[in-house]
Amino acid sequence: MKLIREIIGYLLGGVVFVVGMPALMWLLSGTPALWPVGAARLYAACLLAAAGLALSVWAIVYMRRKGDGNPMDAFGHEVAPRTKHLMTDGPYRLSRNPMLTGIFAYLAGCGLWLWTWQAAAFFVAFAAIMLLQVRSEEKRLRRDFGDEYTAYCRCTGRFFPKRK
Repeated sequence: MKLIREIIGYLLGGVVFVVGMPALMWLLSGTPALWPVGAARLYAACLLAAAGLALSVWAIVYMRRKGDGNPMDAFGHEVAPRTKHLMTDGPYRLSRNPMLTGIFAYLAGCGLWLWTWQAAAFFVAFAAIMLLQVRSEEKRLRRDFGDEYTAYCRCTGRFFPKRK
């Protein structure tokens, strides 16, 4: 039963973030034609979206295998089993939030494809809400992992690698 719930959770997350969010961007943009798109914009949008999805999937798979859980809680409410230890390697050596960084890149690619101010506004609003969510998660991670998390924050950027 636990495995079925996890599979449903991952599928639901995929539908919401990979299908639902871009569809909402498109609807809010007034349902513009998706084709034709200039070649440069098409390649850039596809590259950004594909790289974002790849990073997110890598982070999800890595966390599932190595972390035996998920750190996410929705503004203080646990939505998945929490990891047993702090993830600091794999994609988590590049960013403290590689799943979300990947989603940001994916949605930026979708917005680039649509090329509307509404898609850009949606992206900015989504990013602002997710920043609040990340800050909530960070408080819990500090409680759960203490000095280990504080040290990790010093050497790893919230969304992008830190320069050393």
